[in-house]
Amino acid sequence: MVHIENFGAIGNDIIIITAAGIVLLGLVRKVPVFDTFLEGAREGLAAALRIMPALTALTLCIAMIKASGALDAASRLASPLIGAFRIPPETTPLMLVRPLSGSGALAVIRQIFTDVGPDSYAGQVASVMMGSTETTFYTVAVYYGSVGVKKTGYTIPAALTADLTGMIVAALTVTLFLH
Repeated sequence: MVHIENFGAIGNDIIIITAAGIVLLGLVRKVPVFDTFLEGAREGLAAALRIMPALTALTLCIAMIKASGALDAASRLASPLIGAFRIPPETTPLMLVRPLSGSGALAVIRQIFTDVGPDSYAGQVASVMMGSTETTFYTVAVYYGSVGVKKTGYTIPAALTADLTGMIVAALTVTLFLH
């Protein structure tokens, strides 16, 4: 029987075996492994530098929204509309932050758990929302920024529509299956 304590060691072993397997396969195929690694690292660093301005701007915007109190004001304004979909009002800040920031959303869900508990209706809906939605703006900034795309077209409206759908369905799913 495998004990949970051993999963960390198993994960480490898998990483080492995979890395060794890649190196061995490269050597068998006569690929210059070290040179190829350096080229990939160089490309990765260049991609990181390309997306850095977008990530910096996104991080600054999130900090400004939180510090200004705009998140609380937007939550209060949106609560009546959200209630029409039987979405608990405690999850309103999560709905507003999730498309912007994964770490911000984790802080919000932690506060929901502290305030009403993870097993409450709001806690369960928040949990399903976290698994059913995406950090849209972060994802667009990273992926489009890494390849130099400046015009996102319909990507953001479509992704935000998908996020909203995921949030509404999260409340519906919890209501149907857990309450």
